[in-house]
Amino acid sequence: MNGLAPMDFRKMNGLGNDFVVLDARLRPLSISTELARAIADRTSGIGCDQLIVLEPSRTADVRMRIWNNEGFEVESCGNASRCIADMLFAEKRQTVATIDTLGGYLTCEKAGDGLVRVDMGAPRFGWQDIPLSEPFADTRHIELQLGPIDAPLIHSPSVVNVGNPHCIFWVKDLAVVDLAKAGPMLEHHPLFPERANISLARVDAKDHITLKVWERGAGLTRACGTAACAVLAAAARIKLTHRKATVTLPGGDLLVEWREADDHILMTGPVTYEYEGVLPAHLAV
Repeated sequence: MNGLAPMDFRKMNGLGNDFVVLDARLRPLSISTELARAIADRTSGIGCDQLIVLEPSRTADVRMRIWNNEGFEVESCGNASRCIADMLFAEKRQTVATIDTLGGYLTCEKAGDGLVRVDMGAPRFGWQDIPLSEPFADTRHIELQLGPIDAPLIHSPSVVNVGNPHCIFWVKDLAVVDLAKAGPMLEHHPLFPERANISLARVDAKDHITLKVWERGAGLTRACGTAACAVLAAAARIKLTHRKATVTLPGGDLLVEWREADDHILMTGPVTYEYEGVLPAHLAV
């Protein structure tokens, strides 16, 4: 293996949003854009939506770093946070775990058989916190649309940051636009200097939202935990829903609550272990 010791990996997913997990707590790893992209490649690599690398932390149980399948490091991943927390529960024989990420410090707890609850922290709504490239006094709805000026297909999205930037279009029909085609253009819109996760959200009831997500740097995804959190907070902010609701994604359901006491968002959902293996020689780290 080019003189390097074999590197074990673990494959996990949260509602179909899948990860390759590498443990660098004992042996430091150097992850380049090219290597992250190669590991994530579903044809010649292991295949995943995100590459997760665990490192030591002085302030938490673990430091979690995240690369999308384009090979770029990103701040947060709610589904991965649940998966890593469940690993820590088993390792430490405890029901609470802390995770340090670029997007913030997370506290996780067991929430039942196969379920993990993550405290995602407080949402940020200021235009400079999203961030946006120009000021908006009210981020509940910003000026952005897709389609003809006099009859846009989608328009006036809400924006929020929950560790990463999210743009949410409120729709009655999730098929109103082809998100596989519209997603890349909206993700890279000049309004979003750090790009953005793009969601189509349909409010079905005060306690239920159905969601389709184009994930920044990953594409259409079966589930995006931070998007579910962002959508619930944005919906409750404009009185479309209560502060607690089930969010249904193509991969399944997440329970999300925007707690009034401290403004934090709690996300509860399942974890799935797929398999373990050793990285092949061409993916040596």
